[in-house]
Formats: sequence, C-alpha cells, structure tokens
Amino acid sequence: MSFRSDCVHACAVFGCLIGFLITMPGISFAAGALPNAQSKGEWRGEFAPEFTAFAHSGVAGQASESLSASLRLEGWYSPDDGRNTFAFVPFVRWDQRDPERSHHDIRELSWVHVSGSREIRAGWRQVFWGVTEGIHLVDIVNQTDAIESVDGEQKLGQPMLSLGIERGDQMLDLFWLVGSRERTFPGREGRLRLPLVVDSDFARWESSKGRDRQDLAFRWQWNPYPLRLGVTGFSGTAREPELQPVLTGKGVVLAPYYPVIQQLGVDVQVTQGDLLWKLEAIQRNGGQRNYHAADAGLEYTQVGVFATQADLGWLLEWLYDSRNRKAATPFQRDLLLGWRVAFNDVASSSLLFYVIFDPDDGEQLWSLEAQRRLAEDWQLALEIRQVAGTAAPQSEAEFLVAPDLTHALRPLAHDNFARVTLSWFF
Repeated sequence: MSFRSDCVHACAVFGCLIGFLITMPGISFAAGALPNAQSKGEWRGEFAPEFTAFAHSGVAGQASESLSASLRLEGWYSPDDGRNTFAFVPFVRWDQRDPERSHHDIRELSWVHVSGSREIRAGWRQVFWGVTEGIHLVDIVNQTDAIESVDGEQKLGQPMLSLGIERGDQMLDLFWLVGSRERTFPGREGRLRLPLVVDSDFARWESSKGRDRQDLAFRWQWNPYPLRLGVTGFSGTAREPELQPVLTGKGVVLAPYYPVIQQLGVDVQVTQGDLLWKLEAIQRNGGQRNYHAADAGLEYTQVGVFATQADLGWLLEWLYDSRNRKAATPFQRDLLLGWRVAFNDVASSSLLFYVIFDPDDGEQLWSLEAQRRLAEDWQLALEIRQVAGTAAPQSEAEFLVAPDLTHALRPLAHDNFARVTLSWFF
C-alpha cells in the first residue's frame, strides 16, 4: 500500500472514531473527563509533535534531523457499570523523512466482559508481561512497533480472544491469538537501522498458513507477598524475525523470516522494603537454534534522598543470552547500571538514566529519558541515546561480505540522537 493511501486510510480510521464517539450514547466529551454516575464513557487524546537531531548524517546519506508527529485517541464505553466495556485506541504517525515510519495502527478495539472472578476479552488488545528494565524477554504476545522506539516497548495491536480467572492470590490468563503481525522496520531513509534495509515485501513464514497461523499463550501468576511469580508459555509464530539477505530488483535487502517457536518463561519480583529483586528468564525452541536467556537484577529506592521530596532508584541488571554473538539482540553478556528519579513535584518531573555495557568488548549504550508537565494538558519529554566504545558503521558492501558479529552496536555508531517531544493531552 502506498504512503498516500496509508494516510487516506488513517484519516478514515480517525474520522470513524470521531463519529463513533460523537454518536455513542452516554459518552462525556469534557477533556480528561472521568466516569461518574451520569457518564458511561470517556475519551481522551494525545497529539505529540517531535524533533529529532542526530550527531552525524547517516552512513547511507540519511538526514541528520527530522520532524514527526503522532496522534493517539482513546475511547471507552461501559453501559452497565463495568460488566461490559468497549475500547477503541487508534494511533497514527507522520514522519518527515522515512515513509516507513509514517504509519497507523489500531492499538486496541476490544470488548471485555466481567463475570465474578472471570473476564472474557475479545478484539485487538495489548498485553504486557515483564518486570525488568533492560529487556522484556517474556513479553511476547504483541508484536514490537520497532519504528516507534528503539527500546522495544511500543507494541502493535494483536487480535485475540482471552479468558482470565482469578482465585485468591492466583491468576490464570489463556490466550488464543488470531494470526500474527509483522514487525515494523525503518526504510531506506530511516535511521537506527542495519546497513542493509529490511524489506517486509519479501517476508516469509515457516508455517504454511503464514501470518494467519493461530497461536496460543498462557500466563499464571501467584502473589503471596512479598513474592510475585509469573509463569508464561507461548506456541506460535515468533514475533522476532530472522533476517536473511536476498537479491531483489531493489538490490540486496534483508528479508524477515518468521519461524514457529515454543517459549516457556518465568518472571519474578521479590519486595524487601525499598529493595526489589527482579528476574526474567526464557527457554525458546525453534528457529535457527534453541536457546535460553535471562535478565536478572535489583532496584533499590532511596525515599526522600538528600532530605528532599525526591525518590532515587538504583538499577543493576545482568543481561544474558546463550547464543552469544549469534543472538539477534546486542545484549548477550552485558551489565546495566542506572538511576531513576521521581521528583514528586507538581509538574510530575521524572528522569531515567542508564548505561548498558559489554565487559568483553567495551561497547556501551547510554540512555536518558526525562519528562516534565508544563501545564495541566502539556508535557515536555527529552530522550537521548548514545552508542560508544565501538567502530564506525560498516557500509552496505562491507556488511554483506563480512558482517561484524563481535560489535553488535556498531551499525548504530553514527545514530546518536536527541529527541524532544511536546505532548498535548485533550
């Protein structure tokens, strides 16, 4: 589908949403409205223009700055005091430089029915699993929207039918995932990518049913304080594709290949006063090789640090992947050290700073995320990412002939950037 037709489709989606909300019985249109005895619905939105500046031009000649803007709307309606709830969350982004980053998605379009200790959920939904800061190994239900953020925390909507059952301090969730979504990737003019472009037009699947294969997942959680234990399982099409070079009319590109996998995971959090112990670990079978991976660490919070109202959190995690240099992630035997600051002021100011470094080869990823509310409906956010301790990126030819598997962050060495986002909530 062309970019122009994508934009027309996106406008149509949002036009339908606005009409849906306007005609929905009992819905309130006061900005930021909260449900009350007379209001059975709510809507809210976020419009967020952003400016990104890179320290260098791209290796393939990409621009060193870019403007972008996103719009996210959230609408919900509950006609019977929460027994049935309908939600609609569309999202659209426009990007000045990269047509692939200009995209739209339905994050949620769902119905949730509550009956006693059971919940039935159907439609496009988002599900998050995980407790650690570095990587979310067990979080596998939704596909990553990789052109939205480099940290992998932005997700595409996933069509599903799920059942949730709660008994005391235990919860069980069963998922039937109706097909799978393809991962998004930057285009030729995009940044934060490999030297070769990933072209989804040449995507392949191990399953003969392709993206229409039906997948299954579950999560069991046990909460005997101070322990929170989660056990997860997944059987279906991998969300993380293997990338294979292919010769096309466009030259050599990387084609995504989606194998069928089985994954068993565990996530653990133990609370000891101001100290949190955290673990995520998985065993995955399928694809090029079976492997196991883990992210384990702690978070210690100093409340009222330096006799102020601010809270300072100390983060320490060890990231491990048994595939070592053949892993799809750059973090195979790396250490994360970070700090999280909640200023607890009227502007809800916060800051998260961390560095992930490889003790073997010295590669480092530095990250800073800060945000502050400027007014009741406005927020300013700053994001800075920097790669250090590695060589200059390889050219397309160098990467094709002899890809550097030792320095996993090398392709991003010229993609150090600062991004400022101004969000308006309505």
